[in-house]
Amino acid sequence: MRGERPINADAPSPQPPEQPEAEPRPAPPAPPKAGPKPPAPAPPAPARSRRQRSLTPFLLAGLVVVAIGFIVAAVLGGGGGGPKGDTGFAVVPAQSSGEGESGGSESAGAEALGFPAFATDNTTRVAGSDPARVAAAAALAVFPSTSPSLRPPAVTLVGEDDWAAAIAAAVLIAPPVRAPLLFSAPDEAPEVTAEVLETLEPAGEDSAEGAAAYAIGGVAAPLEGKVTKVVGSSPAALAAAIAILRDRLAGSGPKHVVIAPLSEPEFAAPAAAWAARSGDPVLFTGPGRLPQPTLTALRAHPGTPAFVLGPPAAISQGAVKEIERIDGPVKRISGKDPVASAIAFARFAAGDFGWNVNDPGHGFVLARAEDPLDAAAASALSSAGTWGPLLLTDSADKVPAELRSYLLDVKPGYTNNPTRAFYNHVWVIGDQEAIDVNQQAEVNELAELAKIGGEE
Repeated sequence: MRGERPINADAPSPQPPEQPEAEPRPAPPAPPKAGPKPPAPAPPAPARSRRQRSLTPFLLAGLVVVAIGFIVAAVLGGGGGGPKGDTGFAVVPAQSSGEGESGGSESAGAEALGFPAFATDNTTRVAGSDPARVAAAAALAVFPSTSPSLRPPAVTLVGEDDWAAAIAAAVLIAPPVRAPLLFSAPDEAPEVTAEVLETLEPAGEDSAEGAAAYAIGGVAAPLEGKVTKVVGSSPAALAAAIAILRDRLAGSGPKHVVIAPLSEPEFAAPAAAWAARSGDPVLFTGPGRLPQPTLTALRAHPGTPAFVLGPPAAISQGAVKEIERIDGPVKRISGKDPVASAIAFARFAAGDFGWNVNDPGHGFVLARAEDPLDAAAASALSSAGTWGPLLLTDSADKVPAELRSYLLDVKPGYTNNPTRAFYNHVWVIGDQEAIDVNQQAEVNELAELAKIGGEE
């Protein structure tokens, strides 16, 4: 069933003159029949745990979507990527949880192509089973690294379980730094991160300080070349230190600052996409008074417009008043729950701040509200390509009602010529335990270009 609220229909365009019909050509002779070939064995479906930490090449199968798989194939196949060896990435079919599957040849053929579990005409899945895989796939999507010009100047490495640092570090993805986010640990980086680093091969010389990596919170950075370390005694202190680094690398202060809640990461998650898009730093506070590091960071740029994410239960009015004494009037962006709050941020506009996505023709990134690390890991997808805001779902198998309503509001339409219309595209983040194929298919239909009148 198609949505009933498509907008932005295109104007009719001139039609090309009709071409005369060509003379029919004789059919070519049929090739000789060959004997039946034995069917090729189906690839085994990998058993994946949602948060499994063992990172073997076999479990790396299914990391990336079809489009990213082609990129990786080019990198590893000698298309400028250098002799780096096999990363273990592959595109494999994911099993659908939908009802009525017979397991026959038609269903098996669709799965073998990767549809719809990895890609549909309006969605593309980054099917990582943990944030390290999601971040690796997102980094390769934005920086294919098949030649030196397509490699990032640097990367940012954050702790595997440090969602606050990951959200704050997303600001380093924005220009001029352009350092995609990857995950690491104090002793060594996960195998997937180490392998992706070999492909990305950040040189460091094009970045503002010549660093090949920015290691946030004391994590390992298995790279040759200069590594800039960023440390802090608390999440708020670490975010403030990242904001200072951002100022130094950019050579100027920010245009705006975002204050996100430490107590409710689901409301903080959309800040990562905006930081990667805009270069606006993210600072943190609890429900009560502002932490001292956040106050210090705000005082470094008094009068900078500040925006608070989340309801008063997450960031109190008392905390807002503290910010106002430094930066002037503060605007709160929130909704009744994380899903509604993310939509409010996608719609929001105040001068040159905010996505202002209230019409068709945009990209979106969809992640689970319970997985702020996945949201941060995917933030590079909001910094290039279709530049989409983060949307959240609170279910694995069904689009929330408010999200459905929003996607219908921005559903694209056309009258006579679909090639002159605008289109929506949605990146789906996580494996089928996070967002299954049924919800992906529903999102695809909501993003589909619809005919809304005109000549038949």
